[in-house]
Amino acid sequence: MTRGYSLEQDLKLLINNPKYSDLEILCEDEKKLHACRAILAARSEVFERILYNGMKESYENQISFPKINSAGMEIVLEYTYTGSIKEEFLTKDNIIESFYAAEYFQLPDLQDFIMKVFKNTLKKNLTENYSPELLSKFAEKMPLIEDNILLNLLVEAVAIIPLNTIEFGRLSIAGLKYLLSCTYEKEMTFSTPEYEVFRYCAILAAKRVSNDAYTTLLKRLPTLEQMQMDNSVQVKNKIITDHQNVAKELEHLVEFIDFKRIEGQILTDVIDPLEIIPSKIILNVYRDIVRLNNSNLNYIRGIPTMYVWDEKACGSNLIIEDNGKVVQAPNKCNSQQSVRGKMALNKGIFEWDVIVEKSCNYIWVGICSSENFNYKSWAGGQSTGWVLGSNGECCKIISRNYCPPFGDGTKITIHLDTNKRTCAFTVNGTKYPEVSGWNNLPSKLYPVVSLRFPGRLRIQTHKKI
Repeated sequence: MTRGYSLEQDLKLLINNPKYSDLEILCEDEKKLHACRAILAARSEVFERILYNGMKESYENQISFPKINSAGMEIVLEYTYTGSIKEEFLTKDNIIESFYAAEYFQLPDLQDFIMKVFKNTLKKNLTENYSPELLSKFAEKMPLIEDNILLNLLVEAVAIIPLNTIEFGRLSIAGLKYLLSCTYEKEMTFSTPEYEVFRYCAILAAKRVSNDAYTTLLKRLPTLEQMQMDNSVQVKNKIITDHQNVAKELEHLVEFIDFKRIEGQILTDVIDPLEIIPSKIILNVYRDIVRLNNSNLNYIRGIPTMYVWDEKACGSNLIIEDNGKVVQAPNKCNSQQSVRGKMALNKGIFEWDVIVEKSCNYIWVGICSSENFNYKSWAGGQSTGWVLGSNGECCKIISRNYCPPFGDGTKITIHLDTNKRTCAFTVNGTKYPEVSGWNNLPSKLYPVVSLRFPGRLRIQTHKKI
């Protein structure tokens, strides 16, 4: 390109170019980059103070930044010279380094751009979610302070990923600790049952101790799904080598695990025999269970993320949109089809909302079991579906007129108590009693809706006012 037509393109020629530079920048990874001190000082007050302070940095041709990696410094140079960064320049390998460097050199616009890029990657719902790696890098590189916006975004992104789907090694001990500390006893979205939180922490700690401890705990700590399949929590005992070292690695994580949310039998038969949790903690949990009768405590901390629709458990003609929050029936869907929530609800009290964004000829809202459920049909006509219809009637009960008929704009709140095995509804702010004919529901249920064209329904966590 001929020079003189684009200031940005002309300035690009100066970036890391020894011919036009009077300064060498030595980075953390010992890589040298070339720059023009006048441009840096004009664009950053931090560079101005460093390079024109009357000290030796003012006249030496090399300056060292032992905490800034060259990957982050390259982004800073690109931005300081041209005033912009292409989104594709930021990757999982340099985004944390770049954010750190932007903060160090007080470049708030660059920080804002980096956060925007990260938000965009989350919205795209990519198959590869590298938030665990980024949170781990952040925990190792930068101070963990609550008012850091990027850090909060990373915590939120990792919190909605079930821990048992994150391969060991992707999330560091430091990153995991910060995740658990930010979500402990907090009303924020979280997707991992507390037993699975303990399991992940214990196995990750064992992995840091030895391969033998790691493989032993993998066998001794089955997932909740494996327990449900075996219909038992009995696990073969095997002595854990280095169990004291595993317990030591766990020390900083244990304080952020809410053992009261773990089923008593699992505490007794699986966790206690491992001897990696202080007996005082286990004893206090037993006392709390007896004293507080906390059977109503949910097994997942915070706000569970089961309130999204599952594309894999959905009628073939239905369309899932907005990251799983919306289900829509297109014009080819001329008969009732169903979709259920992504995660099972068991052992606790659950509340969620369904918003009727567009009504149709009968909408059905409620719960279902996954056993023998046909998603190509309406839930109320099946033995494993229990739903309230937009005509105000509940299926499977003799009495009619549970509530007035409803349509566009209606908000239905479902109140499910899996301990008592009961369900009730609130429609447009009016709370109705438990459905009397549904007094022996299964212990494991899912949110479900049935609709046809032009129906459109949104699911969301119910927030108490």
